[in-house]
Amino acid sequence: QVQLVESGGGLVQAGGSLRLSCAPSGRTFSDYFMGWFRQAPGKEREFVAYASWSGGTTVYADSVKGRFTISKDYVKSTVYLQMNSLKPEDTAVYYCAAARYAWVLTNRPTSAYWGQGTQVTVSS
Repeated sequence: QVQLVESGGGLVQAGGSLRLSCAPSGRTFSDYFMGWFRQAPGKEREFVAYASWSGGTTVYADSVKGRFTISKDYVKSTVYLQMNSLKPEDTAVYYCAAARYAWVLTNRPTSAYWGQGTQVTVSS
């Protein structure tokens, strides 16, 4: 069953912005690390960002640092990825993931909980 549901993807011009959302379905992920990954056509899935549930720890891939921001709404139990200054190379399917430990997201992501992804397309 789907436990994480992403939304907010779409088509945007280079330089534009999008905000992705990730909401739990059927369970909660309190005290979990929440992260975002992406996979472009013909490429491997890559890490984008993660945050601790408290929000006190955030880590970003170098390719998105300064442009993307991960945040949480504790009332809605929703995680967001604000993406600014988008580039064509940001085009990918974006996935939300949850794991009890940060090292699972970065070193063993196949053991995490995953959403089904949302398409982001950036036109030049």
